[in-house]
Amino acid sequence: MTRSISRYHWHGETFSIPPGAQHLLASPHCAHQAYALGKHFGLQCHVEMTEELVRAWCAEWGADVDRVAVRVPSVQTAAEMTRDLPARVAASNRIAATIYGEWIQGLRP
Repeated sequence: MTRSISRYHWHGETFSIPPGAQHLLASPHCAHQAYALGKHFGLQCHVEMTEELVRAWCAEWGADVDRVAVRVPSVQTAAEMTRDLPARVAASNRIAATIYGEWIQGLRP
């Protein structure tokens, strides 16, 4: 099943899913955010974020992404990234725990 999630995503690039892979996640701006191929898992977004990491990214690259965000709708501004940050990080981490937990189960013999 393909689900749509929107998490920390600062780019407009995407990728093609390898032949035989199962498409898992999409977003309005990225048709291919995750796939599985056997025991391999590909993910193009950041569900593992912490408040400290989001703030560090915004401090380091916030001005750059703010300039790109006006013309690339998939790029979030620093203000968007930090809005309701504790709740958004908690929600993202719950998704990460589910995704990685399922993936780890698939690695077991």
